Amino acid sequence: MKKFNFRKVLDGLTASSPGGSAGGGGAGGGSAHPGGTAGAAGTPREEIQETLTSDYFQICKTVRHGFPYLPTALAFDPVQKILAIGTRTGAIRILGRPGVDCYCQHESGAAVLQLQFLINEGALVSACADDTLHLWNLRQKRPAILHSLKFNRERITYCHLPFQSKWLYVGTERGNTHIVNIESFILSGYVIMWNKAIELSTKTHPGPVVHLSDSPRDEGKLLIGYENGTVVFWDLRSKRADLRAYYDEAIHSVAWHHEGKQFMCSHSDGSLTLWNLKSPNRPFQTTIPHGKIQRDGKKPESCKPILKVEYKTCKNSEPFVIFSGGLSYDKACRRPSLTIMHGKAITVLEMDHPIVDFLTLCETPYPNEFQEPYAVVVLLEKDLIVVDLTQSNFPIFENPYPIDIHESPVTCTEYFADCPPDLIPVLYSVGAKHKKQGYSNKEWPISGGAWNLGAQTYPEIIITGHADGSVKFWDASAITLQMLYKLKTSKVFEKQKPGEGKATAEIVEEDPFAVQMMYWCPESRIFCVAGVSAYVVVYRFSKHEVNTEIASLEVRLQYEVEDIITPEPEIIPQFPDASSQLPSLKSLSGSTNTVACEGMMKDSIPCLSVKTRPVRMPPGYQADLVIQLVWVDGEPPQQITSLAVNSAYGLVAFGNCNGLAVVDFMQKTVLLSMGTLELYGSSDPYQRQPRSPRKSKQFAAGLTELSDSPVSLELERCKSPTSDHVNGHCTSPTSQSCSSGKRLSSADVSKANRRGPGRPPFRKAQSAACMEISLPVTTEENRENSFSRSRSSSVSSIDRDSKEAITALYFMESFARKNDSAVSPCLWVGTGLGMVLILSLNLPASDDLRQSEPVMVSPSGTVLTLKGAVLTFACLDCTGTLIHPPYEVWRDPHSADDGEKTRKRKLVMHSPSSSQDMGDHQFAVICSEKQAKVFSLPSQTCLYVHNITETSFLLQADVVTLCNSVCLACFCANGHIMTLSLPSLRPLLDINYLPVTDMRIARTFCFSNEGQALYLSSPTEIQRLTYSQEMCDNLQDMLGDLFTPVETPEAQNRGFLKGLFGGSGQAFDREELFGEATAGKASRSLAQHIPGSGGIEGVRGAAGGVIGDLTRARIALDERGQKLGELDERTASMMASAEAFSKHAHEVMLKYKDKKWYQF
Repeated sequence: MKKFNFRKVLDGLTASSPGGSAGGGGAGGGSAHPGGTAGAAGTPREEIQETLTSDYFQICKTVRHGFPYLPTALAFDPVQKILAIGTRTGAIRILGRPGVDCYCQHESGAAVLQLQFLINEGALVSACADDTLHLWNLRQKRPAILHSLKFNRERITYCHLPFQSKWLYVGTERGNTHIVNIESFILSGYVIMWNKAIELSTKTHPGPVVHLSDSPRDEGKLLIGYENGTVVFWDLRSKRADLRAYYDEAIHSVAWHHEGKQFMCSHSDGSLTLWNLKSPNRPFQTTIPHGKIQRDGKKPESCKPILKVEYKTCKNSEPFVIFSGGLSYDKACRRPSLTIMHGKAITVLEMDHPIVDFLTLCETPYPNEFQEPYAVVVLLEKDLIVVDLTQSNFPIFENPYPIDIHESPVTCTEYFADCPPDLIPVLYSVGAKHKKQGYSNKEWPISGGAWNLGAQTYPEIIITGHADGSVKFWDASAITLQMLYKLKTSKVFEKQKPGEGKATAEIVEEDPFAVQMMYWCPESRIFCVAGVSAYVVVYRFSKHEVNTEIASLEVRLQYEVEDIITPEPEIIPQFPDASSQLPSLKSLSGSTNTVACEGMMKDSIPCLSVKTRPVRMPPGYQADLVIQLVWVDGEPPQQITSLAVNSAYGLVAFGNCNGLAVVDFMQKTVLLSMGTLELYGSSDPYQRQPRSPRKSKQFAAGLTELSDSPVSLELERCKSPTSDHVNGHCTSPTSQSCSSGKRLSSADVSKANRRGPGRPPFRKAQSAACMEISLPVTTEENRENSFSRSRSSSVSSIDRDSKEAITALYFMESFARKNDSAVSPCLWVGTGLGMVLILSLNLPASDDLRQSEPVMVSPSGTVLTLKGAVLTFACLDCTGTLIHPPYEVWRDPHSADDGEKTRKRKLVMHSPSSSQDMGDHQFAVICSEKQAKVFSLPSQTCLYVHNITETSFLLQADVVTLCNSVCLACFCANGHIMTLSLPSLRPLLDINYLPVTDMRIARTFCFSNEGQALYLSSPTEIQRLTYSQEMCDNLQDMLGDLFTPVETPEAQNRGFLKGLFGGSGQAFDREELFGEATAGKASRSLAQHIPGSGGIEGVRGAAGGVIGDLTRARIALDERGQKLGELDERTASMMASAEAFSKHAHEVMLKYKDKKWYQF
């Protein structure tokens, strides 16, 4: 509860004049006005009524999408029809019908070994690698743990819970079997010790318990499988072994025939053995399904282990035997497979990833009936597949869950809440045309739970960019996720042939098409992508297929630093000397081709080649223009660090650590290509001087990984990086540490620096350095577990001030200069050194001249300053309302109707929500990684300053709308999520919520409107969260129900005689056998009971107001009625059986009444 009080305290604070920040304006920045009056604008602070207070904010996670990362276990409730998946990180994902998707986490983080549903009871048992059992209550929207039981002396290896039983069998590594009461979660005194189970004459330990199951024929008999090949059939009543079977190969799994007379074992040599209870001395059938039969009649050759087998019977056909593994050793290249044996037919289904587990879905939950299997759920390491068994060709079901987010590693994300409502159906209509054929025509079998739309109805779209160049658009409305449309950006380039790498000029050897940045204008439907190989592609949306050539431009962005800095001989030696350092650098990078040894110097070559022939473009996003940066004097182009597009102006701007380019994508011309220094002209606030190498040595300590020595960590805390790839800024080529696995020492750094400012000595390290934060690295392990983070300046530390990256761009109708009386089109440019420049855009006066007249771009001379790299811009009108940048209303570029009306562009110059007269001034909101400032325009007076962090830096900042108002949302590298009011920058929320344990979080975190945010919590999962109090309050109504009242199917009537002679003679009472009265108490030191929070929390969680209470009451009544109904049926059945028995006995008595004893 402390955080609420903390927020209330924050609410009263104002950060208009924190100590020491008054002079933060710097050159051209004006000065702070603590009193609240702004120089020329003269706007009193009280004029704008800010509606947002701390009461509007609260943080909570909402929902997790995607495939469970590193899955380990699988379970299915055949009555409720819900599926549970456990993972190596201690997470459980429970899936039902599309929309029902629940994530829960064990606090210990221990891997989940096994999951067992209490079938149709709304509960789940999990067994974890820390030898703890947990009971989860699923009768609430957010499942909670009711009980835990921690084993102290033994390790859990296998669990089994019989249908409709409250006693859980637990096998251990020592070979013992314990029994746990599910209701109280207390251990029974009844234990099956391994030395009692095996024969006394056996001298070796049988190994861990790998299987437990009760006989389908007699619940009083337990089948125990030990790893070394021993199987024991244990009589629970008499506490002795009825029979023992031995096989000389290790057992992996056991499966019963439903009649309980036979069972099948799978073994480590790829064999299946079928055993009959009547003759346990040897198996009556042994097969090696994939083994080659030897000519001399010997036993077939052994194969890979069969890790799991299931034996399922059908009433009207042969039984199914389904198993994973067991392939021949000579097929080394064969992929992981699932084999389905049905009669004499053997079908092998090859999988793309290793099989973790599989389950056969059957019509009945009763183990002693014909199973009638209809589907197989196969859990792979990176996918979930369901196979239809009812059709002979075994097609797979089309998966309705968004589990292919990670099809190619995600490299960047964008989130748009409250976007135009027509976009989702439009994107779906063009995406639906790419659907695959050949899926099963049956309904998706995992159909449990209930899902309702909830109160939140605005459309939401998530866009993910991927390492293979693909971009996916997802419908994220109402906390669900559904794929709408996939765009392959690599299709604009020629495919690279193998072995061509050295001849071409690519700077990235792995994933050259990886998406680095995206910019989307939902209103105009213009989409722009910046790729890792230093290119930008502008896309327009069309509903019509077109066959056309792709327009392309090449841009030179050179950083002419030699004119400004005259190097001293001892600092920067001549170029030939630098090449003598290459071997040592080469060994660090692992690169084989360096710029120096390629014979000729590369110049004006792009990294990739655009297709020159006409290309067929299907409906959807079609490439309008490709812009590529080229090599300059043997230097590869630096990667793009900022990107902005404006459809009304017809311009795209992008920058890197060399400079800025502005391109007219309507006329397909380059308007501006300028080094950052040239943008300043005479107003450069930094007098760039040559640096002494002594200063650079202390900064070299910043080139370290996240978990480094205390000294460098301290340095990292107090030094904001002048630029940094988390914020889309540039990283020094010499800072690469994750591809080679080595760290550059300061000596190596100084060697690298001698080449001159920003010249990469080798190609591989250059590409990987820029990719280090924003992209996955070469190896699979690095892709998924990259914790390294390089914090270097944008270039070598000798001249770190002389080279600054363009880190933020923003097109806006604004005041470019102090004496402007009206707004005009502008481009705001933010740099890695905290400088803000405004460029004036001179556009043709009329729309008719737009295609022919040139657009003029010129620096206005305005320079504002902040601390740290600039992250984001926004403009508010004089009432404090957010002004949206102008845009062009979408029209189909390839529409069949080519009339004059359709060709004329329709422009929206500012949002309808702002007043028609925008007033004589604006507020410019600028946020850097250290502070936020609000300037009054055109006077350029700094009205408010808030120093956000001194010891850390911001990773993400956005101006967002919430409850018809606007605020600044920030995510800090120290894990804090903060919101500030606008324009006064009062702190409204500051919670240490999300520690940056992985650079993936930093790279993918993004805010959206209406209090929404997301990040990639693992390489395969998107975690959404909200910072809105209203959404936290309504979340309970939006989440799906996992448990719905369903009647348990009736057991088949087995008939009186079959019941009398076919099964056990007496009913089996587990309570009597395992209860404390008979079995006594278990040793206290063996296991420790830990009560969970699920009881009280469960009631609170389900109580979403009166509706929750009514639902609970209804469920309780339904269950009571259901149980009474079952009782009635059982009573009637017993009476019928008794009557039949009485009648039968009477007939027998009459038949033999008059016979003498010797006549029998």
